Amino acid sequence: MTSVFDFQAQTIEGADLPLQDLHGKVLLIVNTASACGFTPQFAGLEELHKTYGERGLVVMGFPCNQFGSQDPGSAQEIHTFCQRNYGVSFPMMAKVEVNGAGAHPLFAWLKQVAPGLLGTEGIKWNFTKFLVGKDGQVIKRYAPTDKPAGMAKDIEAALAA
Repeated sequence: MTSVFDFQAQTIEGADLPLQDLHGKVLLIVNTASACGFTPQFAGLEELHKTYGERGLVVMGFPCNQFGSQDPGSAQEIHTFCQRNYGVSFPMMAKVEVNGAGAHPLFAWLKQVAPGLLGTEGIKWNFTKFLVGKDGQVIKRYAPTDKPAGMAKDIEAALAA
């Protein structure tokens, strides 16, 4: 696999989504959780979606229950929670694992090409973010503590590229 566009994911509604369908877009891929201290970042992610979506940014939320069991709900419960509490209108995907033998192939690749602090590949917590350019290559990996608003300059540069 040589780019994000080589992968496929499933929407929270259960439809298959070949990421090739998003070729030419800038992607912000985030592992999310509904009951985490970082959950309020959904509001910032939605703001990025509203601000830059028409210019080509696609925010993609991937629920994950691997960190403190902070997203145990069904797909419908997660979808409803995100819409009701944060007005999420960006694509939410099916729940995935991001670490271990069951890691979704997309996240296995993201971790390999964009390792974290000190070269560690594992995702440490919910709301780790990956900014992907129009060419399908990872531009930058962000920590859970990095707020969405602080990514605007990088997103603008990726959209202008």
